Amino acid sequence: MKIFPTEFDGQTIRRVYDEATEIWWFSVIDVVQVLTESTYANRYWSDLKRKLAQEAGSEQPYEKIVRLKLTAPDGKQRDTDCATAETLLRLVQSVPSPKAEPIKRWLAKVGYERMQELADPALSLDRARQTWQQHGRSDKWIAQRMTGQETRNKLTDYWRDHDIKEGSEFAILTNIIHQEWSGVSVNEHKDMKGLKSQNLRDHMSEAELIFTALAELSTRQISESVDATGLPQNKTAAKAGGRIAAQARNQLENQTGKSVVTGESFLPPTAKKTVKKLPKA
Repeated sequence: MKIFPTEFDGQTIRRVYDEATEIWWFSVIDVVQVLTESTYANRYWSDLKRKLAQEAGSEQPYEKIVRLKLTAPDGKQRDTDCATAETLLRLVQSVPSPKAEPIKRWLAKVGYERMQELADPALSLDRARQTWQQHGRSDKWIAQRMTGQETRNKLTDYWRDHDIKEGSEFAILTNIIHQEWSGVSVNEHKDMKGLKSQNLRDHMSEAELIFTALAELSTRQISESVDATGLPQNKTAAKAGGRIAAQARNQLENQTGKSVVTGESFLPPTAKKTVKKLPKA
């Protein structure tokens, strides 16, 4: 996941973009803080959750509230209630505040920007390029990252058109492809690199990006060749596509004597921790 702190009326609202599920998640407590202008936003949100649960007859007021690790003001990663823009719009209606309408417009703007990016993916890539340049990535790395993202977008477009649900099923297929070509799951690869909430692809080496793109390209072309529809058929295509990239990876590793999948990342030295090594096959 990629974290994007942003400002609303001078206050920070943390938001996270999950590329695997292609969903924006916003920190609920940050939005409540803006709405209430209270130093006790946590208590307010706790009371509101209890009230909403009682009204709904359920322990959780809305099904799309999840706990994600976000950077707290003290710099530590903490589990934080997060919600989609749609869910937040419903929550905002439960909080009497003069800022309710402005924040609704802000959330709508975020949604509109995402719709623009879906209609014209170049907008998303341009924003991403600027971010990577600011983080010191080389032009060569950025070119490979963008090529891989275009490949990814074509694959997810195919999935949407062939009865694959965004969110959980996207994540399932993504993990199958990754496991097949790399020998580790997405989460295991992130652990190797010492990543927490960071997006794995933003910390891949050039070789890791290339093999990820090959696996996803192969998966899409195999899917298209058999008109794979629904999760079971696309699981089969994902495994086949991943195995093609795995064969190429093994050949390269046999020639170079070096592992393609590594624990290296772009984390600053102070943020790095001891990473796990990939077990030998």
